[in-house]
Amino acid sequence: MAGMSPIFRRRSATSGVAPAAAPQEHLVTLIRKPGCHLCDDAQIVIEKVCADLGVSWEQKDITEDKDLHEKYWEQIPVVLVDGEQHTFWRVDEGRLRRALTG
Repeated sequence: MAGMSPIFRRRSATSGVAPAAAPQEHLVTLIRKPGCHLCDDAQIVIEKVCADLGVSWEQKDITEDKDLHEKYWEQIPVVLVDGEQHTFWRVDEGRLRRALTG
């Protein structure tokens, strides 16, 4: 993310742990449409996980964005993590947490 200084985990000579972004540096995007009960369910999970981890999230409405509509209309709701598709239809809380902390 432009303008943000990266936070890395320390890499020890013996651990071999690679640098990783802190959860707060991620952005979760929910792509949804009005009147979608699966979208409402996804939002509940996203709100909970993001609040627990201090992660920013946003939502985008496919009815207001032609490109998003063309790309995702059959998969709504779609969840992106840092701009990359993470999942669609149903959001698994544990899997989202792992994506944001692992």
